[in-house]
Amino acid sequence: MASAKTVVRATRSKPAERPVAPLIRELLERLGEDPRRNELCRTPERVGEALRFLTSGYQMDVHRIPNSALYGAQYDEMVVVQDIEFFSLCEHHMMPFFGGMHVGYLPNGKVIGLSKIPRIVDMFARRLQIQERLTQEVAQTIQDVLDPLGVGVVCEARHFCLMMRGVEKQHSSAMTSAMLGAFRDRKGVRDEFLALANYRGGWQ
Repeated sequence: MASAKTVVRATRSKPAERPVAPLIRELLERLGEDPRRNELCRTPERVGEALRFLTSGYQMDVHRIPNSALYGAQYDEMVVVQDIEFFSLCEHHMMPFFGGMHVGYLPNGKVIGLSKIPRIVDMFARRLQIQERLTQEVAQTIQDVLDPLGVGVVCEARHFCLMMRGVEKQHSSAMTSAMLGAFRDRKGVRDEFLALANYRGGWQ
């Protein structure tokens, strides 16, 4: 569980539109392929566009995601959004990892539109990531935006760098969690979150 305050990576300014396709074309050549053959002639552009999308979270501003979807509310029970699916790229091998998150918070006079929580998850997932930091960034961002009494995040993911290379384990998954405020300090709150999230393990 996360204890120290996580420093959330700042949004970067939009990079100059330098083409990625020439780099992919050179990579194909270095791997022994012929990027001029018919089946590969448009692959560099497609890969470039895909990478732009999969890393688009760098250009998203977390402070603009809530917009007007922060509401004053005298609601003091836990709010949980479960089974938020995500896809990301491991920063070590740039191979995909994917899974789901359960996110909960204990309001402190404010609530956030429910659709904004998956958007926050997507923003951080669409960056080069490690699962541990992704989990912490989501929790810390909700803490910063809402100032709730506490936040809990549980994440389970499967990593292609484990499945396709290295140890080649097809059915292994990784679990991470971040508990802030009351979710960390009060066992009853933490247990309620896990029960409401209906966490059973084995993300499919």
